[in-house]
Amino acid sequence: MKNIIGFILVDAPHSALNNAGTDVGARTDNTVAVKKIVKKGERGYETYPYVSAQALRYWWRDTLKERCSWKISPIERQSKIAFTAANPFKYDDDDIFGYMRAQGKKEGGTVTRISPLKCSPLISICPSVPVDDYGVMARQEGDPVPYEHQFYSTVLKGIFSLDIDRVGRFTLENRAGHLNITEHMKDEWEKAGAKEKDGVVELPEDIRLKRVKDCLRVLPYLFGGAKQTLHLTDVTPKFLVLGIIKGGNHPFMNIGKNDDGVPKIDFEALKEALHDYKDEFIGDIYIGKRKGFMDNMEDGLKNFVNKINGDSKFGHKIHNTTINEAVDMFVNQISL
Repeated sequence: MKNIIGFILVDAPHSALNNAGTDVGARTDNTVAVKKIVKKGERGYETYPYVSAQALRYWWRDTLKERCSWKISPIERQSKIAFTAANPFKYDDDDIFGYMRAQGKKEGGTVTRISPLKCSPLISICPSVPVDDYGVMARQEGDPVPYEHQFYSTVLKGIFSLDIDRVGRFTLENRAGHLNITEHMKDEWEKAGAKEKDGVVELPEDIRLKRVKDCLRVLPYLFGGAKQTLHLTDVTPKFLVLGIIKGGNHPFMNIGKNDDGVPKIDFEALKEALHDYKDEFIGDIYIGKRKGFMDNMEDGLKNFVNKINGDSKFGHKIHNTTINEAVDMFVNQISL
């Protein structure tokens, strides 16, 4: 198993990127609340706004469609269930984002594909109590109609991984989670140039590599989010760390920290992760940061990079540059 792993920070200075629906206990009947979790911290119970992983994946898929001309699998509805075409040879997103489609025995039975692209929710690094914004609709005669919605100001952190070895490879093994496709799709895979060997159908290398690279290439162009009309927010990562690792571990998960209400990168935690997993990393580590975001970390970041690059025990190089350059450099060195 070989995984691309990434850690990202998203700036949400005046945002309501993912809503939870109506707030039943609010002052007005049509109050929209943001998604948030509450957990016990040093100062009692604290609120952390978040964006669901489902929302993040929706943004990602939409961006791939717009920027890379991906063929997106159509959604089919039957009664109370919905599913995609489950055709990863024709539709790029069925390969990367996975699927589950219940089919009759004549069609080969139910097929399932666990997504090679895994994401966490984007969660606020520091506690942040959302603001209740009160407004009225008053562009008509009669009493104005009151409404409320919530928004917040915070920095969100998240992680993702992409299993390179599984992209463009589909198993015919008839057991839970492993029946990605059936023999009924043989015409489809042959049309796409895929070959079958030992129960695994594999797309040509150029198609597989393009899908992997496209997933990373769009990171500086991610777009989406709720309430953008009133709370326009650029959801592209403002800080990211990218690497390739053997296995399924994600050593970058805990490098974002709350420093008495101020979001920071824990360089000691990152240093420890890099050294503990130095034999597992494949190639170099790429760090990107957008100017104007958390500029107080600039000196600490440069010192950290210089120390690691001067340490012969680590055995890899850290590239510290802009977001777009870091992504481009990382994408250019990816191989299958």
